[in-house]
Amino acid sequence: MKIDKDTQDIDAIGDNHVGTSSETPMRNDAFELTSSEKIDIIKDDVRHIMETLGLDLDDDSLKGTPKRVAKMFVNEIFGGLNPNKKPSASTFDNKYKYGEMLVEKNITVYSTCEHHLLPIVGKAHVAYISNGTVVGLSKMNRIVDYFAKRPQVQERLTIQIVKELQNVLNTEDVACVIDAKHLCVNSRGIRDVDSSTVTSEFGGKFKEKETKREFLDYIKLDTTF
Repeated sequence: MKIDKDTQDIDAIGDNHVGTSSETPMRNDAFELTSSEKIDIIKDDVRHIMETLGLDLDDDSLKGTPKRVAKMFVNEIFGGLNPNKKPSASTFDNKYKYGEMLVEKNITVYSTCEHHLLPIVGKAHVAYISNGTVVGLSKMNRIVDYFAKRPQVQERLTIQIVKELQNVLNTEDVACVIDAKHLCVNSRGIRDVDSSTVTSEFGGKFKEKETKREFLDYIKLDTTF
């Protein structure tokens, strides 16, 4: 009976896209293996999955798939699990005394739902108000990309982006809104191809009604060039 209840709980979490922590759940021994060792192990696991599905891995089109998938997992779509790949985000003095919010909008998000390992695709809009330091614009994109490249829940991704920028800029005045499609909703389960998910995290001054409204108005601006 316990097994049945555990299975029900697991299915309920996955189908409802529930996250259990604002931090990515990681084991203490997560980095004892090298990337090459992980690729070798995952390659064998992918091969086993494909063979179990009945695929012929002697076929020229399929024989290289297990290694390609393993390399993609470790080096690309889950590369954000590796702290060594965390982007360095150097800050600079705000010498020009820019005191309004800075908004970086329409940052492309490619992530992976941790419940079904299917893509999450969308846009992130990030803003901050300087308290004396600024960060390079491309670093904001890189921070989004780093936290997106791991099995994710969209709410957690939004929080992690804000927390990282708060740490980098030494200010609470950071905000992030993400609008994304989840293929685990669009291509399976309910198969609602038109729905998207919007999440937000507001810190410091962005919790104030007027500042929040200003930010939301900025991200609605048409920036097609």
